[in-house]
Amino acid sequence: MYIISSIYKLTVSFEDLDPMNVVWHGNYIRYMEQARCDLFSKLNYTYVDMKNDGIMYPIAKMYTKYIKPAQFGDNLSVETFILNIEPTLDIKYKIFKNNEKIFEAKTMQIAVDIKTKESIYKAPERFLSLLNGLENQVI
Repeated sequence: MYIISSIYKLTVSFEDLDPMNVVWHGNYIRYMEQARCDLFSKLNYTYVDMKNDGIMYPIAKMYTKYIKPAQFGDNLSVETFILNIEPTLDIKYKIFKNNEKIFEAKTMQIAVDIKTKESIYKAPERFLSLLNGLENQVI
């Protein structure tokens, strides 16, 4: 079960490749970040909005599973699912190439007060209100 999901599309560029001519493993993390930013943008709650609310959401844990490589010019779809909001923000990612899953991951992020740097384990009210009524929808 997920709270909300989004699909982000990208094309693998030449600079994403390693010496073996496949996407370097670290770039999948960048694709996840791009998809996560896209999801938050679609919710009208960007990292700038988080900062204005006095919080940040650093990654506390990350799980990744590399299934098949992507190569130059591949068109990829990154499906992003918010699974949980409190006490942690848990997001699942699936990357597909031609409808075949090639990568999956999960991140756990914790809301942190920007001033005190302390974990607060509670989502900002503005973020919660933007999610209200969007359960199980793709945006």
